[in-house]
Amino acid sequence: MKSTPGLVLLRIVAFAALARFASLSLHAQPGARPDEPLRLWPGDAPGALGKDAKDTPTLTPFWAAPEMATGAVFIVAPGGGYRSLAAHEGEPFAKWLAANGITAFVLKYRLATDHYTVPVILQDAARAVRLVRSNAAAWGLDPKRIGMIGSSAGGHLTATLITQFDSGEADASDPIERESSRPDVAVLCYGFILFDIPNPEREKIFLGENGTDEQKRLLSPRLNVRKDTPPTFIWQTVEDSKVVVENAFAFANALREKGVPYDLHLYENGRHGIGLGSKDYDPEKAHRWTHDCIFWLKQRGFVK
Repeated sequence: MKSTPGLVLLRIVAFAALARFASLSLHAQPGARPDEPLRLWPGDAPGALGKDAKDTPTLTPFWAAPEMATGAVFIVAPGGGYRSLAAHEGEPFAKWLAANGITAFVLKYRLATDHYTVPVILQDAARAVRLVRSNAAAWGLDPKRIGMIGSSAGGHLTATLITQFDSGEADASDPIERESSRPDVAVLCYGFILFDIPNPEREKIFLGENGTDEQKRLLSPRLNVRKDTPPTFIWQTVEDSKVVVENAFAFANALREKGVPYDLHLYENGRHGIGLGSKDYDPEKAHRWTHDCIFWLKQRGFVK
C-alpha cells in the first residue's frame, strides 16, 4: 500500500517523539551514566508551576577524561541574580574543573523571573547533591567528594545550601531523598551573602510578596553557619561594585567563628561577574583565582 505524504509525516513525528521519550527515560534511570541533561526529578519538580523547560531543573554532565579523573565531582551553580543563568559561569567552569580531573554537573535551577522563590530554588540545589551522591558509585564517582561552586546569586545559593543542608530522610520512598544534601566542599565566587541587610526590592525578588522574617533569616548565610558547614574557598575582587567585598569578609568571619576551615582570596582588579577571566574556558587567560582554587582542592584531595 502506498503511503501518503501526510501519513509519512505523521510517522516521522511519532518516531521522533518516541525517541525523545526513550532518551529522557534513559537519562532518568539511576545507574545509567548520563551524557545529556538529567532531570532532577523524574516527574514534576516540587512546587512546579508548569511543565515547560523553565519549570524543569536539570544537571548537565561534563565528565573528566578517564586518564585524568580523580573521582571527585562538583555541581556548578551559575549566577544571574536569580533572573537568568549566566552562561559564562556554567559550562566554562565545568570544562575547567573537568580539565583538572573533576567531573562537573552544571545546575539549571528555577528562576525568580518565572515566579519561583529562593526557598523553592534551594530544593533544586539540595536535590542536585542528593542525586549525584545517590548515583556516585554507579557513575564511578566518590560520594564523599562532592563539591559545589557558585557565582554571584549562584554563590548565594551555594552558601545557603552549605548552611541549610540536611542528612536526608531515612524512610523516604524515593532513595535519592535518603541521601545527604551536604556538599563536602564549597567554592564561592563573588557570592552574595548579606541578605540580612534590609532591601525591599531584593527581598521581593527572593521571597515574593509575602516573605517572612524567618525566611529572611534562613536566606542570610552568615547567620546560619554551622560547625559542620563544609570547608569553603571564597574569592572576590575589591573592584566589584555589585557584590561588594564585605560579603566575602562577612562569610569568612562567620566560618571562623564556628571553626570551619576556609581560604579567603581577594584580588584588587576585576568587575563583577568576571568568571574564569574570559568568556569561554581558555587556560591561557584564566584568572589567578583558578590556580589558587586548584591548589586548595589538591590539599582537600579533590585534585591529583
